[in-house]
Amino acid sequence: MNTVTAKEKRIKIWITVLSIAIPLVVAVLFRYKIPNATPLTFLPPIYATINGLTAILLVTAVVSIKNGRQRLHQNLMTTCIALSLAFLVMYVAYHMTSESTSYGGDGFLRYVYFLILVSHIVLSIGVIPLVLITYSKAYLKDFQKHRKWAKVTFPIWLYVAVTGVIVYLMISPYYVH
Repeated sequence: MNTVTAKEKRIKIWITVLSIAIPLVVAVLFRYKIPNATPLTFLPPIYATINGLTAILLVTAVVSIKNGRQRLHQNLMTTCIALSLAFLVMYVAYHMTSESTSYGGDGFLRYVYFLILVSHIVLSIGVIPLVLITYSKAYLKDFQKHRKWAKVTFPIWLYVAVTGVIVYLMISPYYVH
């Protein structure tokens, strides 16, 4: 019989709270504009680069664990979480100081852009609890469950990171500086 410890219960509560609070706070702040703020137009290429770096580090972390380098894997995954938080802060800061940029392309590429954008946004919300659950399983030293969750979390997180770069590259010609 599997007994859930008090520590596991607290972690589950925090994962639930964060998985709901983060998207809600981002949605609220996304709509709020700081009055008379200087637009932080330099941020999009920085946070797109952070997404690209996250993708590279995610793949490197998987390779490292397959090669038995647990400490490196742990450090890389912690770095990926920190990079994701940095991305989130910059993304919100940009949108609190700058007007949203509309995609200016047309035809088939417009549909491709919106398909990528919508899937990126939906999965970026869904990956939050997945990352937290996967990380918590390693933290609790339940490596069997960690591996099971990681098999689901990794491809989704990688997709979100890569499509973040693609969305930036597709919309960057339309940014107003």
